[in-house]
Amino acid sequence: MSPILFIYAKGGPPLEYALPKIAAHGDVHVLALAPLPQSTEAAWKPWCASVTRVQPQEGEELVSLICAHAARVEAAAVLTLSEYAVVAVAHACLRLGLAGAGEQVVAARDKRLMRQIWHDAGVPVPGFAEIHSSDDIALAFESLTPPLLLKAAWSAGSTAHLTVRNEQEAERGWKTGRSVMAASSEEGYAELHRADEGVSDFLLEEIVIGDATDWFDGPGWGDYVSVEGIVADGVYHPLCITGRMPTIPPFTERASITPAALPEVLQRRIEEVSRAAVDALGLGTCATHTEVKLGADGAMWLIETAARFGGVMTTCQVETVFGLDMIGMLVRQLLGEKVEYPSRMLTEGSGAAGSLVILAADTAGEPWKHLPRWDFSAVDWSSLLSGGSRIELVRELSLPAGTVMPAYEEAGGANSMAALCFVAADSGTALLADCGRIVESLPHELTATCPTSRSAS
Repeated sequence: MSPILFIYAKGGPPLEYALPKIAAHGDVHVLALAPLPQSTEAAWKPWCASVTRVQPQEGEELVSLICAHAARVEAAAVLTLSEYAVVAVAHACLRLGLAGAGEQVVAARDKRLMRQIWHDAGVPVPGFAEIHSSDDIALAFESLTPPLLLKAAWSAGSTAHLTVRNEQEAERGWKTGRSVMAASSEEGYAELHRADEGVSDFLLEEIVIGDATDWFDGPGWGDYVSVEGIVADGVYHPLCITGRMPTIPPFTERASITPAALPEVLQRRIEEVSRAAVDALGLGTCATHTEVKLGADGAMWLIETAARFGGVMTTCQVETVFGLDMIGMLVRQLLGEKVEYPSRMLTEGSGAAGSLVILAADTAGEPWKHLPRWDFSAVDWSSLLSGGSRIELVRELSLPAGTVMPAYEEAGGANSMAALCFVAADSGTALLADCGRIVESLPHELTATCPTSRSAS
């Protein structure tokens, strides 16, 4: 079988799910840029031909390291599933003459460049301004309509996102955001190819008003979706749409749900705007995860596109509902093998599946007053789920049982996650209801079974 070099870094689907998908098409050699998950090692390590752990490196040194290791194992393909390594891997593939995301990969990573390309291409985006200094903040409030969203240009998982209403709040938020990004970098959740810029680069953008009521067949859905896809030799193949529960302030994800309960005619509209967005970025061969904000009267705005699959268990959700092994499809494409893509994006599947993020906050984003210890096994899940539904703990993306729940902090976003659960149900409506009951009931469930450790204040 062909040798495949897999670059591991923080983020992306868990290894126990991803590595068997890759190993089905070649011998997997892992180059780990971050500590590998020990709690699931028995599940993922047997799929590896070799595992090499290296000290963290950045920029061109990292690209050279990847190239050297690829040459050592005679890799026919190099890939990563981490947001933080996609740029370095793309540059390595260019140097090696292998299929990859291509020269324009930064456009799918730096939110400032991404928005400028979309603005120039006529793709709908909120008004925005780059922030490099206090003067930029003042100019942004002169040209944009507050409140504004302060974003780290290279972040993921809503990290370092803050709502600001005036220049003073923006100044304080920028300082807080840089601290959050610096702390994230220490934990391995930061851009690896341009780490110096990843901490300090920010933008301010207008907050567009989302409205899901005109879009979904039923209440309770969030006002944005993501289109999962693959770009193959420059040709974009949108595969399906994933919906959301409503986010909590500022825009932290609570749960992603596949499929989205949208009429087909509306799914086709979203498919076309995602096509315009991805085509404008000029990518080569890579996965794509394109987020679209939905508004009243059919309005849409592009949030971002990533040159990788959706995080958490998105790939597993798609396989469960639509039968598409997206990781395997991408691997075969990178190896130059023939891949059969749907002629049009799939809009109907079988059942529903979702990724539920466990946070110490209620549905409105209010932090829990007390922080109990996390313990998946202590919760009576059968009392919270619909008939026919099931829930599993994603061990790699969860804290050990007995750990005190992290306090939810608005600027921290997904960094406040205690655990991730994979939920499956007979329908998207049932799954949405299941997730809602879990979010509402979990503080009581944990407090009743796991003694409260400390106050959230």
